[in-house]
Amino acid sequence: MSDQQPGSPRVPAILGDPIRNRGVAFSAEQRDMLGLTGRLPPAVLTLDEQSRWAYHQLESQPVGITRQLFLELLHDRNETLYFKVLSDHLAELLPVLDGRAAGETASAYPYEYGHPRGIYLSIDRPGDVEKSFATLGLGADDVDVIVCSDAGQVPGIGDGGGGGLRAAAGKAAIYTAAAGIRPGRVISVSLDAGTDNEALRSDPFYLGNRQARRRGPDYDTFIDRYVQTVSAQFPGALLHFGGFSPENARKIVRAYGPGYRVFSDVVQGTGTAVLAAVYAAIRVTGIPMKHQELVVCGAGADGIAIADHLRAAMTGDGATDEQACSQIWVAGRHGLLFDDTEDLRDFQRDYAKQRSATPWAAVPGPVGLAEAIEGIAPTILLATSAAGGAFTRQIVQAMCQATSRPLILPISTATGATPDDIIAWSDGKALVATGIPAGPVEYDGTTFTIGQASTALAYPGLGLGVIVSQAARVTPRMLQAAAAAVAEQAGASQPGAPLLPGLQGLRATSALVAEAVARAAVADQVAGDNPTDLTQAVHDAMWEPAYPDAW
Repeated sequence: MSDQQPGSPRVPAILGDPIRNRGVAFSAEQRDMLGLTGRLPPAVLTLDEQSRWAYHQLESQPVGITRQLFLELLHDRNETLYFKVLSDHLAELLPVLDGRAAGETASAYPYEYGHPRGIYLSIDRPGDVEKSFATLGLGADDVDVIVCSDAGQVPGIGDGGGGGLRAAAGKAAIYTAAAGIRPGRVISVSLDAGTDNEALRSDPFYLGNRQARRRGPDYDTFIDRYVQTVSAQFPGALLHFGGFSPENARKIVRAYGPGYRVFSDVVQGTGTAVLAAVYAAIRVTGIPMKHQELVVCGAGADGIAIADHLRAAMTGDGATDEQACSQIWVAGRHGLLFDDTEDLRDFQRDYAKQRSATPWAAVPGPVGLAEAIEGIAPTILLATSAAGGAFTRQIVQAMCQATSRPLILPISTATGATPDDIIAWSDGKALVATGIPAGPVEYDGTTFTIGQASTALAYPGLGLGVIVSQAARVTPRMLQAAAAAVAEQAGASQPGAPLLPGLQGLRATSALVAEAVARAAVADQVAGDNPTDLTQAVHDAMWEPAYPDAW
């Protein structure tokens, strides 16, 4: 039976197809040919004009969930126009797709089911993984990127339960808008493992699994079934894990990174963006990577993951692994980690120092951050901790005593110090990059532009580089090459210049990152292709939102 109501006009099929629909961009001749006469307003607009019109409508929406819902409705109606709007205003719309606003939308998941643009997988039905992907009707060579999320840690809300598809879809859209990966070759996936969010579980309209979030062997088996199945069905696809808790993300990368084409934004994406800031700072300080001394304020899995990246970069610059590990110090809520620290977790042990070999051999109790800086003389201070108030005037001034141009990275929003504070307390000596957008700082006649360590600087271009080179996996050298390419886009040597490039030129940055990643894949002998003209190959691989000339 048709869903068409008696007496209601039938909508032409092409106007209901977001891939073919052009709306008022259809010419008069096309309207006649396609049976659209009288079904559209008389004006005929170009794609550029449509984009300006749609953006004007978007501007009238409050920032946050209504903007993302507006974009989703546009996507459901006209995919080309959707990506044209994103491409034209990418820096502004990134937070709507991949930040706190995306989290707000994920939290509204029980009420906003919307278009089922992706795959929903449940931990209770692991046998459905292969059948679910088969429903897409795609061949083994038809997919470049698969973005999945278990919504374990969605920006802005935390545990998003069954709302992983929106988190995944936002990142999938960024792959297309920022790096030109064709939208039809990207799949979004929700991995519903339950939720510990009581508000969701008790909500009568919640559409996800109404059970506590599953962990342990059941969860590991679910992830393994997913990785094995999609890798077999789409052997050329990059498997992107987004919105996972840092603990699960780190475990997935360590388990599957050596043998599969996997990437995690919370682990590798953040680490690559932070490493880019470090590379940019090295241009100012002249201190080689292998001689950096790092203090990480935050002993969680996210802080350790960034430490792992910097450690790999140190060994890539000639340090031994033992030397690199000895130059990274991790401080938890009770101070520096030592071998006698109670309740050390497995992922922390590499960075827990043998107390007897440190300046605090005779100090049995905790060693706080200020004391640690005085004893270590670090060149880099990184904060990933959720504990507030870590960066005080005393801490910043201690860093300036330790090194002439300290690199201070408040990646966490709970450090207790703004870039304005850090610049002022350091008399303008500190080099600063943040985890969230920050406005310029005026100090002593200089305007300091603060770079943001956004994962979007890294992962779209990295994915494009993997596609162009047909890399079998993502190696540390490829991540370091991505970081170096990002750092090269910022003129950090100029007074007040940012350590990281802005997001306004993200497509250009992604293209340069892709070239660097592809070269590194070739150097690491994991590339399946080595294009003669790499710049042209990257350019050719980047899809542009445009209406085709022919039908």
